[in-house]
Amino acid sequence: MNIQQLEYIQALDKFRHFGRAADFCQVTQPTLSTMIQKLEDELGVKIFDRSHQPIIPTAVGRRILDQAAVILLQVAQVK
Repeated sequence: MNIQQLEYIQALDKFRHFGRAADFCQVTQPTLSTMIQKLEDELGVKIFDRSHQPIIPTAVGRRILDQAAVILLQVAQVK
């Protein structure tokens, strides 16, 4: 897990669309998707339910997103 992956899931939660989140993060959609998939694999959970449009966080994904927001705020404070 790295800070970039947390930024990606936060962007995906904000935009609820892979393409728009990728544009916001200034990466390609496949890059964003791959990094989020790697994070989900590492954690052993699905963060987003991709069967809905727009995509939505799963219950455990919501908890991960809430914690990611805290971590990213702390990173910003350190910077």
